[in-house]
Amino acid sequence: MSDMLTHDGSGQRDARALVRRSEVVREPAQTREFSVVEKPLSPFERLYNQAWIRKLIILLLLAGVWEIYGRVLNNPLLFPTFSATIEAFFKSIASGELPGKAWASIHVLLIGYACGIVLAALLTAAAITSRIGTDFLETMTSMLNPLPAIALLPLALIWFGLGNGSLIFVLVHSVTWSVALNTHSGFLSVSNTLKMVGRNYGLRGGRYVWRILVPAAFPSILTGLKIGWAFAWRTLIAAELVFGVSSGSGGLGWFIYENKNLLDIANVFAGLFTVILIGLAVENLIFRVLERHTVQRWGMQ
Repeated sequence: MSDMLTHDGSGQRDARALVRRSEVVREPAQTREFSVVEKPLSPFERLYNQAWIRKLIILLLLAGVWEIYGRVLNNPLLFPTFSATIEAFFKSIASGELPGKAWASIHVLLIGYACGIVLAALLTAAAITSRIGTDFLETMTSMLNPLPAIALLPLALIWFGLGNGSLIFVLVHSVTWSVALNTHSGFLSVSNTLKMVGRNYGLRGGRYVWRILVPAAFPSILTGLKIGWAFAWRTLIAAELVFGVSSGSGGLGWFIYENKNLLDIANVFAGLFTVILIGLAVENLIFRVLERHTVQRWGMQ
């Protein structure tokens, strides 16, 4: 009797499960369609999404504040207006004086910057190939990186005399340690897996560095190049101010110093304005483009 009940109970359960299964099969499939509703951007939103427009608005606001403060102060010897600075800027460009001074500074800067990068590359190559090279780079970086390059200018004047040699010496110092430090740190941060992949493919020496280490560490390398450029540009202008006192020649630094002695403060601000414009041009036309075609394109940022 119990066997029959058990058999009947299990049969009923199987029947109910079959009914539920058939109901599920007969149930019409319901599909949900999701549609993305795209809302067109307004002209203001399209303009606001452009980074260069936002930055231009900031610059225009700063120029407006500059103009208002200059007019309220009403003392051209202390703080000329923005319009007076722009007028002096274009006059100096038309006369050819400001472009000549700017090129003199850029020419020296490029030489010192290139020499600093080459020296940093040699030091980094020695550091990644030997322990003594690593110890040497870490020791020299700890000693010389905190030392301001302009502090070495008196020694540069004694060793190299008045001229571009002294400027190039302090520029090399300002560039080398920041580039070497960031490059070496980038190489150390490369994963061991990536290094082993390069070794398994038979890459050695320069090919290993160029194809494995440099691409993987390029964000750090690019940061070092930016820092080295900023240090070199500031050091050059400061050094040229001293050279203006010593030799009466130079680039933008001498232009600023000379006009300060003539109490032509509008030209002083025009020289400073030129320094800022060159810095913005290098940052946005060189480093930003390089970053977009390397780091961002490789998906590393």
